[in-house]
Amino acid sequence: MQNDVIIIGGGLGGLFTGALLAREGRSVTIVEKNAAIGGGLQSFHRFGSTFDTGMHTLGGFNHGDNLDRICRYLGIRDQLHIKPDDCLTQITNASDGVTYHIEYGRENFVKSLAGYFPHEADNLKRYVDTLYRLTDEVPIFHLRDTEDYILTHSPEFLMAADELIAAYIADERLRDLLAFMNPMYGGVAGHTPAYVHALINVLYINRPFRFVDDSAHLAHLLADVVKQNGGQILSGEEVTQIEAEDRHLTAVCTSRGKRLTANTYIGAIHPLTLCRMLPPGTWPPAYRKRLEQIALTNSAFTIYITFKPKTFPYIDHTCYWQADYGLMWQHATTPQSLWPQGFMYFTPPVKGQGQWAEKMVVNCVMDFKETEKWSHTLTHHRGEDYERWKTQRIEAVVEQLTRLYPNIKDQIAQIGASSPLTIRDYYHTPRGALFGYAKDCHQPALSYLPVRTKVDNLLLTGQNINLHGICGVPLTAIVTAEALTGRNHIVRKIREATDD
Repeated sequence: MQNDVIIIGGGLGGLFTGALLAREGRSVTIVEKNAAIGGGLQSFHRFGSTFDTGMHTLGGFNHGDNLDRICRYLGIRDQLHIKPDDCLTQITNASDGVTYHIEYGRENFVKSLAGYFPHEADNLKRYVDTLYRLTDEVPIFHLRDTEDYILTHSPEFLMAADELIAAYIADERLRDLLAFMNPMYGGVAGHTPAYVHALINVLYINRPFRFVDDSAHLAHLLADVVKQNGGQILSGEEVTQIEAEDRHLTAVCTSRGKRLTANTYIGAIHPLTLCRMLPPGTWPPAYRKRLEQIALTNSAFTIYITFKPKTFPYIDHTCYWQADYGLMWQHATTPQSLWPQGFMYFTPPVKGQGQWAEKMVVNCVMDFKETEKWSHTLTHHRGEDYERWKTQRIEAVVEQLTRLYPNIKDQIAQIGASSPLTIRDYYHTPRGALFGYAKDCHQPALSYLPVRTKVDNLLLTGQNINLHGICGVPLTAIVTAEALTGRNHIVRKIREATDD
């Protein structure tokens, strides 16, 4: 079978790109290594409950926001099981015992923080206005046409995110609080660009949402769009080799002996993983060297808890805890003896959610170096030493949870965890980099990868290209798809189909 498009990787990027192209009448085949499609949308069952692997909190689904409009265009928005949070977040600082409750919505966000820091009220408004202004410099974020010329940006666009906050806010405690979304983009002080900080913050300030029951159903809805438009999904089928002649791909070969051909191929996996599949010389050596030089984002240690029935109250928003002020940018570099210095936690909603929580997820930033000694091992075969280390890390986090909820140890029914090695092996991302390549305000060109490559019929998509996450990856999927359909072709269709 000759395909118009073969997509290597059935994660969020591959599925959104495939759905958009299939809707354009292209014959699409998505080839996914894992038995379960979805990448970061995958869910798993443990202790009688379902847990999501990555997409824990969502932005962009408020009516009229970008993800809402994309999903309406694809015809899946009404089938999505998601619910809005009752507020933006709550942040507890252990050093003074203060818990900050922060509201969603542009004006309410400012008002709620100004209630704690009245002397910063005017500065907060100016700061938030700047965040929204920076998003206006990214046309695709607002599903606007992108022009052919190179975009020019304001000086603040490529400032370091922490420096942007400091330019507006004098109170160091408030500076720290305004960086609370750091775990959602792997921010690094002095390096992460302000535009990344702005895009993520604006998404969630507008209003956060969460999946009900599981995130995997979004993957299946996207797969249905592909199949309903004549495409196919091959899961549990790894691409083991890519054939090429004169920097032109001719076929992909799979672990099940299939040889698939297409006019265009799209890599929706980590570029370095893709590079290893290509024949030597397909990509110039300088390009491969560049891919190896780009810094990676941090990884995470995640704890999965189930509660005894009717013991722990359901929390209808995402929460953050940290040991002290001034640590928001340091979670990934915390010495093992002091870890954790902060974490994000939440009680995922289930269908018919009532007053009691069924489960909790605690997400802690962690450097891959902590698991380096077991990097040669595979899942379920890492040894007793690794299991002891995991137990110690779990106990360290639960100890801090008891400072928030003194009775939580008695309320826990079962508990487990995943480490940076789990992320590496399930997401197939180097060193368990949770958000792929890191963006650097000092080297913006290094970490910018265009969707087009030096191979004339090979495109890229996914979280390593442009932006990561539940919003950034679908927006990149539009850019990748429009490399075939024509610039602004799809964004105009989305606007026409969803203008209210």
